[in-house]
Amino acid sequence: MKSKTLTCITAMTLLATLALSAQLAAQQTRYKLIDLGTLGGPVSYESVNGPEGFQVLTDSGVIAGSADTSIPDPTAPDFCFTPNCFVTHATRWKNGTLTDLGALLPNYGSAAGAINARGWITGQSQNGVIDPLLGVPETRAVLWTEDEIIDLGTLGGNESFGMYVNDGGQVTGMATINTDPDPFSFLGGTIHSFIWKGGEKVDLGTLGGPDTFVAAGCVNQRQGLVVGASLTNSTPNEITQYPTQDPFLWENGTMIDLGSLGGTFGFASCANNRGQVIGASDLAGDLTFHPFLWQQGVLTDLGTLGGDNGAPFWINNAGDVVGEADLLGGQTSHAFLWRKGIMTDLGTLDGFSRATAINSRGQIVGYFHLDERTDPPFRHPFIWENGGPMLDLNTLIPANSGLELVAADNINERGEIVGIGVTGRCFPDFCGHLFLLIPCAASDTQGCKDNGEGTNAAVQSNPAPATNNSATSPQRLPTPKERVAAWRTQMAQRYRIPSLGAPRD
Repeated sequence: MKSKTLTCITAMTLLATLALSAQLAAQQTRYKLIDLGTLGGPVSYESVNGPEGFQVLTDSGVIAGSADTSIPDPTAPDFCFTPNCFVTHATRWKNGTLTDLGALLPNYGSAAGAINARGWITGQSQNGVIDPLLGVPETRAVLWTEDEIIDLGTLGGNESFGMYVNDGGQVTGMATINTDPDPFSFLGGTIHSFIWKGGEKVDLGTLGGPDTFVAAGCVNQRQGLVVGASLTNSTPNEITQYPTQDPFLWENGTMIDLGSLGGTFGFASCANNRGQVIGASDLAGDLTFHPFLWQQGVLTDLGTLGGDNGAPFWINNAGDVVGEADLLGGQTSHAFLWRKGIMTDLGTLDGFSRATAINSRGQIVGYFHLDERTDPPFRHPFIWENGGPMLDLNTLIPANSGLELVAADNINERGEIVGIGVTGRCFPDFCGHLFLLIPCAASDTQGCKDNGEGTNAAVQSNPAPATNNSATSPQRLPTPKERVAAWRTQMAQRYRIPSLGAPRD
C-alpha cells in the first residue's frame, strides 16, 4: 500500500510556490547535452566498478566508458559479458570522438573502470580462457595508455580487476592469489588488493584474514596510497555471518587498520589528496551503520539525518563529504552534504535521493527515485549548488535532447557532468547511453536552446521527508546483515561472476 500525507495549502501559497519554481529555473545554468553513443550496439555503460566513487570524467572533459559493438558475444548464451549479449568494449570519449579501446583478444569483452588526467584508463578484459575454478570466462585487470592495452596479470590465481588509476600511472586493483576454495571470496579463490606501476605489481597483504578488497579513488592522487577493506580473521560473526572486516589505508608499504565505529563490518570508500578517508562502519551490535571520516589517526562518526544508517560516496579536497543517510523513522533516505561537522539534508524531488559526487566548487550531483513510475527508468539525476534547492537535470537541457537522464556520476571542476540516460522507457542495461552535460554560456545558442516548447523545472525548496513513499521501492538503506549479503552478491554480479543478475534501474 502507498501512504500519502495530505497537506492543505491555500491557492495563494500554491501560486507563490509555482512562481518561485519558475524564477529559480530561469536563473539556473542550463546545459548542452551530448549523447556519447555506442560502438554500433544498443547500449553504453557507466564504470564497471560501480557508479559511485570512481572518476570517469577528467577536468579536461575526457570520459571513460564502455559500449556495445554490433558483434554477437562469442560466449553467448551462457556467459554474456553484458545483458544484451553483444561484444562490449571499453571506450574513451575525447573532443567529440568515441574510441574503441579493444580487448586482450579480438571479439571478447572489456570494460572501463576509471580514468586519470592523462586519459589513461583502467578496467578489465576477457582473455578468451575459461576459468577452471568458476567455469566462466577469465577476466584480467588492464590498463589502456594512449595507444596500447596492458595485461596487469594476477597474483597467482585466475582473475583480476583494475579499479583506479592515478595521474602518476599507478593502478590499484584486486586479484586472486590462488585457486584454493575460499568461502568468503566472491571469486572462489582468495582475493588480495594490489598496486601496479610500470610492470611491477605489489601485493598489499591483509589485516590478518584471508581477503582484502580495494575501493574507489575519488580524487586521491597521492602516490602509493590505497584504501579499501580487509578481513581481520576467518571466523564468521553471529549477526553478519561474515568475519570481521575493517577499513584500511595502505601507504608506502604499510597497511593501517582504521578501526570501526564499534561493529564488525566496515569499508573505506575513497580518499582525497590530503589523505582524508571516507567509508562506512557498523555500530556496536551490527544492527546499524554510519558514514565515517578518518584523518591523522582519528575516526569520526559523521552521523545520519535522524535515522539509523548512512553511507558516503565522495569526498573532495576540501574535506566535504556527500552520500545518503536515513531520515528519522527509517522509511526513506536523503542525499546529504557533510561539511565541517554539519550534515545538511539536500532533500529530494520525489522518493529517496543519493549524492554521488561533489567538486571543489561545492556543486553536487546524484539521483532521486521516481516513486510514481510504474515502468523504468525509476530515477532522475539532480544538481544541488549554492545552498539549493535540488533541481532535476532533465529540466535544464533542451526539451528535444533525445535522452531521458537517469543518474549523474561525476562532476568536474568546469561543472561538466557525466551520467547515464535512456533512449526509451527501459532499464539502462538495455537502452542506456552515457551523456555529457556542458554548462551553457550566456551567448551560447548551439545545442543549448529548445526547439519549440521548453521544460518546466522541478525544484524543491524545503528538504522535508518524502510523503509518497512506495512500499516496493528501496526507500531505506539496508541493515548490516542485508548489506553484507548484498555487497557479496553485487561484487559477483558486477564482475560477471557468474552472471549479471537483475538489471539496474
